[in-house]
Amino acid sequence: MRIVPFLTLAGSFGLASLLAQTPAWNNSLSNLPLLTPARTRSVSPENPTGEKGKGGMAIPNPSDPDLPFSKASVRLGQGWKVRPFIKPKAGQTVTIMDVEGPGVIQHIWMATEGDWKRNGRSSVLRFYWDNETTPSIEVPMTDFFAVGHELFAPVNSLAVVVNPKSALNCFWPMPFRKHARITFSNEGTRDLSLMTYQITYAETEVPANAGYFHAQWRRATTSRENPNYTILDGVKGEGRYVGTFLAWTQLSDGWFGEGEIKFYLDGDGKFPTINGTGTEDYFMGTYGFPETYSSPYTGCTLRHAGKDGPPKWSLYRWHLMDPISFQKDLRVTIQALGWWPDGTYQPLEDDIASVAYWYQQEPHAAFPKFPPPQQRWPR
Repeated sequence: MRIVPFLTLAGSFGLASLLAQTPAWNNSLSNLPLLTPARTRSVSPENPTGEKGKGGMAIPNPSDPDLPFSKASVRLGQGWKVRPFIKPKAGQTVTIMDVEGPGVIQHIWMATEGDWKRNGRSSVLRFYWDNETTPSIEVPMTDFFAVGHELFAPVNSLAVVVNPKSALNCFWPMPFRKHARITFSNEGTRDLSLMTYQITYAETEVPANAGYFHAQWRRATTSRENPNYTILDGVKGEGRYVGTFLAWTQLSDGWFGEGEIKFYLDGDGKFPTINGTGTEDYFMGTYGFPETYSSPYTGCTLRHAGKDGPPKWSLYRWHLMDPISFQKDLRVTIQALGWWPDGTYQPLEDDIASVAYWYQQEPHAAFPKFPPPQQRWPR
């Protein structure tokens, strides 16, 4: 019996060819009519376990610190928005998903306070698949959803959607076989007045060739002596690279985007197998980024002119139609490169933060040590 690969667009096949077997999480308009034995579940503050028939059971109790919005519902009682949000305290880690598999996460919606200043990168998401002890995803909340510098910018893509005023959404399929656990850590210095989420998943079988979703955050300041920035390194095994997000802060005047992205695959040494032709080219633009744009696969969502700080850019590139497959290992870098007045390339000293997104089988190699909040805050 044929199983459609987990990153294949179902629309590429005829409807008849999908009738034999369609994973519940390989969704597209063409296969939505196909019925499957999957069961849809969703975890939220109103149903923390995601169990069947367990939503909206909280009873108003203004004295319960876990029910901070009880006063609004005390007259209406149980079933009337008693626990729609939580309030993570400074330094607190809360588990927002803890369910048994097999299954696949289909959609995540999340929101905190409307202003992300000292909130976006101080809030950290960590995902653990199949009872692993170290996370496969470890990313500041806002950067995970393609928001850079803690500054709102709308994103209208297939994998990630960010809507006004501060609604964070992603549709990356995230399969798990035994267990899925997600934590939210408030690593800031003050309590959050609001944090809420809805994570929709399907209880369903997972094909043997399905990899696990990974995302890793990094940040560094390049130098004129070494203008190379590492987006991802140390990945071992078979997998597919599916996305890049960059939050770029310019520390020099002029254009910054002449640098090339490079993908070192399966034992590449000094030279990569895949070599781009320029930063704006990789993000599917030309001749700079003259205006913002957001499309299904790529976007320049933020062009911050630097009136209250250095110029800042938010850029995403999803490899949904062109995933980069590797069999043994992967390293990804990009150059910080501009122009000297005489028309020669100028190596740049810029502040770059990134999120790399990829699928692979477990176990994954150890991530770099996650930096403390002070080293994550934007300039």
